[in-house]
Amino acid sequence: MNDGSLDAALARLVDEHAIIEVTHRYCAALDGRDFEALGGCFTVDAVAVYGGVRGEHRGIDAIKSVCRASLEPLDASQHLVANHLIELAGETATSRCLVRAQHCRRGLPGGENFMVAGTYEDDWRRMPEGWRISRRVLAVTWTEGNPKVLERNRVGGAS
Repeated sequence: MNDGSLDAALARLVDEHAIIEVTHRYCAALDGRDFEALGGCFTVDAVAVYGGVRGEHRGIDAIKSVCRASLEPLDASQHLVANHLIELAGETATSRCLVRAQHCRRGLPGGENFMVAGTYEDDWRRMPEGWRISRRVLAVTWTEGNPKVLERNRVGGAS
């Protein structure tokens, strides 16, 4: 491997790691109800399409609003991501990763838990502050438990 290919491989690894780190910060922001930190994961003009939630949510304020409405009524949530596949194309990228999101609301008749599993399919842009999601689509593969866990003050479904 010559120096040029080693430099290119290293740059790719650094970019991939940065993208995966943003997906982790996204999950931590959701579970910590830190909606300002959530905003730091997206471009200002980002679009999110969450399975179970009607329509597109355009702009960071709309994305924070739908996440807040879905998560604040809960007692707890845990979002886990894995199996990241990333395609880099200069200043943009696409990625796909698996997600499992457990939602808990204690004392709810019919069950306290609702699990959502699926994939996040994302478009990315490199910004001066680093990689940011410009479009996120949650494709729900399956659910388990009581969907009413997410219904109170519901703007939509899973995050």
